[in-house]
Amino acid sequence: MSQPDVMTAFTAGLADINLDESRAPSSGVKAAGMKSASSSIYDMAAALSGRGELWNWGMYDPDLAAEIEAQLPGFTEFGTDGFSEQLYYLALRDLPDGLDGCAGRAVLEVGCGTGEGLNFLSRLVPGARMTGLDLSPKAIARAEATLARGESLRFVHGDAEKLPFEDSSVDVLINIESSHTYPDLGRFLHEAARVLRPGGTLSHIDVFTRQRLRTMRGITEEMPQLKWISDHDVSGEVRAAVRRRMAPGSRFRRTLDRQRMNPLVRTIATHSQILMFGGMFADYQPPASIKVLSRLGLVPWMSGLPMESYRHQVAVRV
Repeated sequence: MSQPDVMTAFTAGLADINLDESRAPSSGVKAAGMKSASSSIYDMAAALSGRGELWNWGMYDPDLAAEIEAQLPGFTEFGTDGFSEQLYYLALRDLPDGLDGCAGRAVLEVGCGTGEGLNFLSRLVPGARMTGLDLSPKAIARAEATLARGESLRFVHGDAEKLPFEDSSVDVLINIESSHTYPDLGRFLHEAARVLRPGGTLSHIDVFTRQRLRTMRGITEEMPQLKWISDHDVSGEVRAAVRRRMAPGSRFRRTLDRQRMNPLVRTIATHSQILMFGGMFADYQPPASIKVLSRLGLVPWMSGLPMESYRHQVAVRV
């Protein structure tokens, strides 16, 4: 299968696991099927991507970018556009104790993918003990082979709804653009509370439908173990990053332009990646050729409920 074909299949699969959290899985079999599909899709992504320069939809905030640049000069010059890094930076920067409070602490990322984001954070917080967990065995195998550095950065295969860690063993848990694929959001949040030490923090970043946000708030109101201390809507910053990636001449576009493919295949590949990385959220309008191919069933279109906000929420384990 060629790269554009794989990208198209991957995008179609993502549409299938885009969940409305107001509808819990009707059975363990259905939940297991969802997890199997999700794992297979992200296995495909791990095998397909190069250095993983796009880790999430990203965000664009010039002040955040300047803060990162002051700590890691030139961080956007080699392989990335810097938007994905800004989301990861936000995940720790806006905790009660900030990045400095993570030094020497146990940091767990649930849904780490191929590990590039956690690897980036490890450069900002030397001395932290960082662990990444993901449901995709290929993503974890790649992360362990290319990024792991002993106890300072390691990766394990596991399920977000059944974390393979002891009670009260984690100081900071981050979850970035991942929980919308979980069959049972409440179970994940209970697991997060279980593994966090008293006083530990959960940094949760994700995209929401209106119904799913109501559902999450209902779940958290019934969880006294977690005290939610902030809920920031960063939709504008996320849309800004997605639009910059879609713009002509962007790093994303230049990367595609360097690949050898005919114009139609290039259009399909570009469309597929824009869908994967937040195009619908940023009011993406496909070209006429894509609309024709979509009507013929040859190109996927994202299904499911409209995503209405992208939020960063922080909780403290009581």
